[in-house]
Amino acid sequence: MTHLRTTGVTVHEPDQVEDGYVLFAAPDGVTRLIDHHGEVVHRWEHPGVPSRIIDPALVDGELGRVGLQLSDLPAVDEPRGGIYPNRTVGELSWDGEVRWEWGTEAPGGAARQNHDWTLLDNGNRLYLVTVPRVVPFLGDHTVGDQGLYEVDPSGTLVWQWLLGDHLDELGLSKEGLEDLRATSRRHADTPWGYAEINTASVIGPNRLHDDDPTSPFTPGNVIISSRKANVVAVVDRVSGSDAVLWRLGPSFDSAPGDHHERILQRRVPRPLDQISGQHNPHIIAEDLPGAGNLLVFDNQGGAGYPPVALGIYSGSRVLEIDPLTRQIVWQYTAEDSGRQPWEFFSAFVSNAQRLPNGNTLVTEGMQGRIFQVTPSGRIVWEYVSPYSGPAAPGSSTESFLVYHAQHVPAAWVPVG
Repeated sequence: MTHLRTTGVTVHEPDQVEDGYVLFAAPDGVTRLIDHHGEVVHRWEHPGVPSRIIDPALVDGELGRVGLQLSDLPAVDEPRGGIYPNRTVGELSWDGEVRWEWGTEAPGGAARQNHDWTLLDNGNRLYLVTVPRVVPFLGDHTVGDQGLYEVDPSGTLVWQWLLGDHLDELGLSKEGLEDLRATSRRHADTPWGYAEINTASVIGPNRLHDDDPTSPFTPGNVIISSRKANVVAVVDRVSGSDAVLWRLGPSFDSAPGDHHERILQRRVPRPLDQISGQHNPHIIAEDLPGAGNLLVFDNQGGAGYPPVALGIYSGSRVLEIDPLTRQIVWQYTAEDSGRQPWEFFSAFVSNAQRLPNGNTLVTEGMQGRIFQVTPSGRIVWEYVSPYSGPAAPGSSTESFLVYHAQHVPAAWVPVG
């Protein structure tokens, strides 16, 4: 099938771009590292959700170690296990040697990892997983519950957290909980889970905790995001309560609104309005511009229990939020680049990453578009992926989707 689609690098202002590489997995099941000219400098024949090159400081200085999904369950296996029914996940060297593999030791004999993972400072791995089980609040049917598994270097599960045990902590109304329950019955076989948790971001050192040691933003706690429920939450991993300590959503006083309201709402700072279908909320690290703020890709895709109202002409947004005041202190929309709001839109997937020079790397995932944007909204690098594959496992339709892209410092890989 021929697509009228311009691919490769379409914008490049070298003096304005944060130098390095970009890593992403495409629907063809391959993970690629490209330079800012769009040239593939390395590839691995595995997907990742997401693929991620690891900071060498966490792996004894090894350059180019990458985290991926390594093997799948047999096709005949019941597929309720995440976006991909994966058996094992792990890490490969630059040359493709297995450095770490885990999954067959997991409950049920498969990792069923989806949406996120990270290597922790203590050497453990934290995986976001789907767990087929009965959640009593939802009924007596098996659902794809989601949760967090922390695994030590020997492969032993040392901590777990399951969303189904904390549904009353998400802030959903009585009506919303009933809607969630009904939806879980109607779509019990969906591989994405009834809440579609898409983030497992571990909080690092930050100004919020420095100013208040009782803050929920204690280093080591975990930020999760329910794409379907419009909730961003901090889970207690440090003190042992496993409670939801802080959250944004699910409901706000106002929606992003139509075009005329959006003109007014481009002013910052201002109170956070309705997020919907968001991805990858995380605290910006200490050594980056905006440190201590929350960065989130607000898809503005349909979501919510019950569904929330969205703007007629709305597009997606990248929001930087002060967690204490709950105000938007910086944002990016298409209008910030002098375009119509709908020209930047991804109803699902996608992410944003703050870079050392103050730019933000944005993945408009549904379009396979990756770009660097300055604080003023100027696009200084843009790449459109030419790599396609099935829109979903078993699908006959073609997609250029990129779930997440990662900016990789040049010093992290053995090239150049």
